[in-house]
Formats: sequence, structure tokens, C-alpha cells
Amino acid sequence: MADTSLRVLSVIPPMTQLNTPYPSTAYLTGFLRARGIDAVQEDLALALVLQLLSPRGLEAVRACAEALPKKQRTPLVQGFIEHFARYRTTIGPTVAFLQGRDPTVAHRIASRAFLPEGPRFDALDAYVDPADPEGGDPLGWAFGALGLQDRARHLATLYLNDLADVLRDAVDARFEFVRYAESLAQSQPSFEPLAQALAAPPTLVDTTLRELTLAALERHAPQLVLVSVPFPGAVYGAFRIAQAIKAQRPELVTVLGGGFVNTELRELAEPRVFDYFDYVTLDDGERPLLALLEHLQGGRGRSRLVRTFVREADGAVRYINLAEPDVPFAEVGTPTWDGLPLDGYLSVLDMLNPMHRLWSDGRWNKLTVAHGCYWKKCSFCDISLDYISRYDGAAASVLVDRIEAIIAETGQTGFHLVDEAAPPKALKALAEELLRRGVAISWWGNIRFEKSFTPEVCRLLADSGCIAVSGGLEVASDRLLKLMKKGVSVDQVARVTHAFTEAGVLVHAYLMYGFPTQTVHDTVDALEYVRQLFEAGCIQSGFFHRFACTVHSPVGRHPEEYGVSLVPLPPTTFARNDVGFIDPTGVDHDSLGAALNKALYNYMHGIGLEADVRSWFGGRVPRPRVAKHFIARALQA
Repeated sequence: MADTSLRVLSVIPPMTQLNTPYPSTAYLTGFLRARGIDAVQEDLALALVLQLLSPRGLEAVRACAEALPKKQRTPLVQGFIEHFARYRTTIGPTVAFLQGRDPTVAHRIASRAFLPEGPRFDALDAYVDPADPEGGDPLGWAFGALGLQDRARHLATLYLNDLADVLRDAVDARFEFVRYAESLAQSQPSFEPLAQALAAPPTLVDTTLRELTLAALERHAPQLVLVSVPFPGAVYGAFRIAQAIKAQRPELVTVLGGGFVNTELRELAEPRVFDYFDYVTLDDGERPLLALLEHLQGGRGRSRLVRTFVREADGAVRYINLAEPDVPFAEVGTPTWDGLPLDGYLSVLDMLNPMHRLWSDGRWNKLTVAHGCYWKKCSFCDISLDYISRYDGAAASVLVDRIEAIIAETGQTGFHLVDEAAPPKALKALAEELLRRGVAISWWGNIRFEKSFTPEVCRLLADSGCIAVSGGLEVASDRLLKLMKKGVSVDQVARVTHAFTEAGVLVHAYLMYGFPTQTVHDTVDALEYVRQLFEAGCIQSGFFHRFACTVHSPVGRHPEEYGVSLVPLPPTTFARNDVGFIDPTGVDHDSLGAALNKALYNYMHGIGLEADVRSWFGGRVPRPRVAKHFIARALQA
């Protein structure tokens, strides 16, 4: 057992989310504390944003902007310099408003006379009231007469996005609030681009992150630092954090883990990674961490580590995996947000759609109902990886115990269930336990649109606090749904989504285009199905994603079964995930995708539901083969 005097610091690197903490550090910190280990956590992503978006931070940004030769300044940067006094005056109240600390400033923000408005505000012209296309208030129909706070939050979000664009143009060309420098890491076979970026002179963003990292070390005095990287857009920040640690405190042990590592670094062979991180762990972190802590305290040899990459004395990278059972999901403990500034997160409002806004608006306690996916058959999914393939649940009583503990700690009753697909049986049991105990929460999460969700179950979930669900309709084609082993049909999805809507639950549909062998005709048919689902009130929100083939999915592992061939990958020592493929249909999915998302955007605003779906496509496309009242008849059945 690890010595409890050893302090572990878990950090969230930039960028993840502005509105709520990414849950990995909360889970690890809660687990370690339950085992008697001194564990603390920091959200350096939020700290970085708050430092940059402050009067002092903006002054530093202005200095960078003014140092640029005039011919290199974009119109946005020049406008920022010219209107700097207004930006400096408004940034503090606007951030405080988005944090919920200064709600009365909404009146000034909503007036459109308070904030300086850059190019991001041009998007307001896209909002047209279908009942009054010549109306003078582009936001009035979207927010309503009483929507002052929402209106102001949307305008404040556009203002922050303008400032992010200024940072990108004047300070760091890779800067984004979400996809920060992700091209350096996403499916990047070589470490060289990232190495060059880390060796380059630091930008203002880099130096600010370094200062925040060193301040965290001073505050917590850890002996072990865990850096959890969920997305490619957090990798560069993670390595900059580790770089700062190793320069200042080379004796500190640093460990890299998280979703990006689990999907993209499974074949890691690049020794330079270990100039920054002493260990890299795969899959759920609990068991590897216990083994590592025991090793660091002299309780086990290095050869007995679990799912851990190390660099040997000769420079070679070695993967060590002593077979030990994972910690059961019922025993991982309750996540804790202790140490994270819950009153500092920014409740932004990028999208006006009521379902879309859940991802960025409000601080949700993130919770998992079960580990892995109970279905684990979809051919586009990474079902060969642990986070999908190893299904492990917990009793409803355990889940509600965790919910009550989290509410007691945070004082907040909103929960985002972050499962790949929450199991119907577990959700039903959870709802019954919540109602039995009289625990009032609001919750939403991802499901599969399967027949277990009867109207009665949907009403039960709504009674327990369910406000929204999202699920995959994917290609909206029975032929392709069968090929991808989705286990649902279009008419079944219609009935399930309608049952949720009738229960007062918002429904978001994940949609996909570009799946192997999908033709133009299939795509037109899919849009007609989607149109009818919106028209029937079955779904209120959706998003079309371009299919991406990964090496861990059935398509990537057995492409011949899906009628495609893979593009050979270059030699890989770093990241490996997405893989190109050749589809004999030869369809130009990029042009079709633009039409699909344009149609979907309008459908979400109630526009164009009566129009022929072919009108959204730029060129000639075939007439849909879907019966005009297919969804209506499915609902009657």
C-alpha cells in the first residue's frame, strides 16, 4: 500500500471546457482519498482562460498585438487595439456575469451598446424569425421577450469568442477555447511537430501557463503530478505543463494518462515523450496508479507496473503490464470537486438550440452510471478498447449515494451522465431509487434509442429529473444501420424519441454521413427521415458528423467486411487513431455534408420543414425513396 504522506496533484490541462470541470481529476482524486492517499487537484485550463481574459491579461495581449508590424495585423487585431479601452473596461464585468456573480450587468450587455462587437457578432444576422423575416430584432424570436439573461449570455459568449480570435491572430496561431493546437497531436504519427512547438520560443499563452503551473506546485508541494489528457486539443498544454515542472522541479514524478492516451498512444515508441513524463498509463487509471504509487514507495518492482509505458536506460520505450484485475466500478468511490473553483466556471451560450446549449451552459456534475458500453457492437466505435469493451455497473443505491454526496459537497443538483450509452435497466433502477429517496435532481445523458425505452419508462425517467437525452440515429438508413450493427431501426428510433418528447424530455440525435458504401441517394433519404422526425416533433436537436475510420473500430480492423480498403499508415512512433479509407462509391461527402448541416440548422429553428429536401443540395440529387409519411405511420403503429 502506498505511503499516505506522498501527495498526488491531478491537473486538467488546457483546453477542455469553460463551463464545468472535466471529471477525470475529480474521479481520481476521490478514489485516491478513499484509499487514504493525500490527493489534490487543479484546473489549469480554467485558470489560464481567466488569467488571459482579465484586465491585466488583455494588457499583455495588447502589447503582443502592438509589437506586430502593422501589415501583419488582421482587421480584428487592429480593431482590438483601437477599442482597447472598451475591452479593458468590459472584460471584468462580462466574465463575472458569465460566472453568475454579477447578473444585473445583463441589462447593459443586452443593450448592444456596452460590449465592443467584432466579427463574431456578424453571426447574429443568421438568426431570422421565420414569421417575421424583416424584423428588427434578430434575437427576439430565439430568446423571447423575457429572455434577458440568455440574450446577454449569448452576446457575452460572442465577445469572448472575438477575444479568442484576437489571441489566435496576435499571440498564438494555434489558440482555441476547445481545439487548442490539436493538429500537433491528433493521429500524428511523429512526435516531431509537437517537439518543435515545445522547443519554440514561448508565447504569452505558454508563459502564462508556466506561471500558473509553478504557482500550483508552490501551493500544493506534490511529489507526483498526474496530467489527464482527454482530447487532442489538450495535449500541447499538457506537455507545456510537464515542461515547466521538469525545468523547475526535475525530481517530481509526472504521469500522463486520459482519453487521448487510451485511444491514440497505445503503440507509443517515442522516447522524447519521457523527457516530459516519467510514466504514461493506459485505460482506467485506478489500478495503474495504485501499482505506481506502491512502486514509488519501494513496495513493488518496476517490472510489476500495470498498463504503463516507461523509458529504459538505453532509451527504448517499454510497455509493462502485470495482469491485475481492475478496480470494480462499484468500488472506485465518489468523485470530489474539492479544490476546484466551482464558482469560477463560465456558463457560455454558443448555440441558441435548447439541447445544444447543455454542453456549454451551466455547471453540471459529471457522473458515470456504468463503465463501458453494454451494447459494444457498433462498427464505427472503438469497441476493442477498454473504455467501451469492459462493461461494469453499480447498484442504483450506490449511484444515488454518490449523487447525494456530490450534492452535499457542491450544493448543485444538475448531473450530466457521461456514459457512452447509459443502460436502460440501470437508468430505470436509478430513477426509481431517486424517487424512493425523494432526491430532486436534473439530469441528462447519452442513450441508445432502443425499444426498452417505452412511454412508461420515459415518463418514469422524466419524473426522476431527466431533462434531455442524446443518442445515435447515425445514418438514418435501415440498410446502413444494419451494416454498422447499430441494433436499431428508423421506425424504432421514431417511436422512442417521440415517447421521450411526449414525456417532456428534449431529444438530440447524433447523425453521421460518409459511412462506407453510403451513396448520394442514401444521404438524401437520410435527410428526409431527419426532416420527418423534426416535423413530427420527435427530435428537437441534432448534428451531422463526418464518419471517421479508426484503427480500433470494426471498420478499421476488418475493412473488407464493409466494402472499403484502408490507406496504409506511415510508420508510427507517437499517435495512431484515424485512418483513411477508399470507398468505391466515390461520393463527394464534403459537399453533401455542407448541405446536411445547413438543412439541420434550419430544422432546429423550425425553418424549411415543408420544403423538398433536395432544395438544400447545391446540385442535382435523386428524389428521396422514403415514403412521405413514413415517420407518422411508424408512430401510429
